[in-house]
Amino acid sequence: MTKKKAGKSAPDVKADLPLNSIIDGDCIEVMNSLPEGSVDLIFADPPYNLQLKGDLHRPDNSKVDAVDNDWDQFESFKVYDDFTHAWLKAARRILKPDGAIWVIGSYHNVFRMGTELQNQGFWILNDVVWRKSNPMPNFRGKRLTNAHETLIWASKAEKSKPTFNYEALKALNEGIQMRSDWVLPICTGHERLKNDQGDKAHPTQKPESLLHRVLLGTTNPGDVVLDPFFGTGTTGAVAKMLGRDYIGIEREAEYRAVAEKRLAKIRKFDSEALEVTQSKRAEPRVPFGQVVERGMLRPGEELWSMNGRHKAKVRADGTLIGADAKGSIHQVGAACEKAPSCNGWTYWHFRRDGKTVPIDLLRQQIRSEMRTN
Repeated sequence: MTKKKAGKSAPDVKADLPLNSIIDGDCIEVMNSLPEGSVDLIFADPPYNLQLKGDLHRPDNSKVDAVDNDWDQFESFKVYDDFTHAWLKAARRILKPDGAIWVIGSYHNVFRMGTELQNQGFWILNDVVWRKSNPMPNFRGKRLTNAHETLIWASKAEKSKPTFNYEALKALNEGIQMRSDWVLPICTGHERLKNDQGDKAHPTQKPESLLHRVLLGTTNPGDVVLDPFFGTGTTGAVAKMLGRDYIGIEREAEYRAVAEKRLAKIRKFDSEALEVTQSKRAEPRVPFGQVVERGMLRPGEELWSMNGRHKAKVRADGTLIGADAKGSIHQVGAACEKAPSCNGWTYWHFRRDGKTVPIDLLRQQIRSEMRTN
């Protein structure tokens, strides 16, 4: 998977999209009305079909504000599966060839969605467990505490190349590779939106931290993010802050009103704040020969392996000659270690003033000059 350039949406396609707005209507009908291949990412938080039977009470007999809304009621699994088939088909049509989708669900529905994703040709990249640091307990004491939800990240097709900002997620995780189990709290306190009566505006409002991680890792500024089950607008709020364009679809007037009010208060981060750590693969390519022709290393100068056991001599054309091999910095390094491959930039070092310095420092100097010019 590769990281794609920001602003990859074609201007003429974006001009036909209702960007940064909430559309009133059925998500399937609305998605079918949008241009084909026009959206970079879809985040979908569909009805879970919880199949609740009766009210749920706490030990003190107070009623739990559970999800009992009409939009979460389906007559049967078949009806739910037909609904899932229809909205995923509409979603896949509007994704760009290298687009991707995130769906989130509980044990009630996520396995059914996973099957349908594969049936329609999506390619599953990861499943992510969102482990809630503050889950609601199981009041009846008849099951394990339901402390997580599952997200599925899938590309439009097996050969798609979706955006993946690996280094940015690694930086977000204090320099450690981001895992597929995320410990984040559910919406509480100031983040939980309330209606005019002081009740929860939406029963399944997702935390901004969850969407921040999703959008930071799998989109770039200027991308179009669509949420077909917009609710109170968490996807739109985070997209706006991160400089992405959003499209929300929501048929419930009460939720739209809350989302509109919320989004009006959101400010986009400035361009400098939107920059994220880039993969070295995304930086400008610098041939080793450029280091030589600029005189940063001279022909005849010796390089030493990082372990100090091997040395090679720099040649005028930017190749090396070692004890038993000659070729590029990568080829000679691999030959020295009898390995199938080698990153010569990190393997070879030169000596200055009694100190051993990696040649990669010279590459970074050239890249820095390229960025400022």
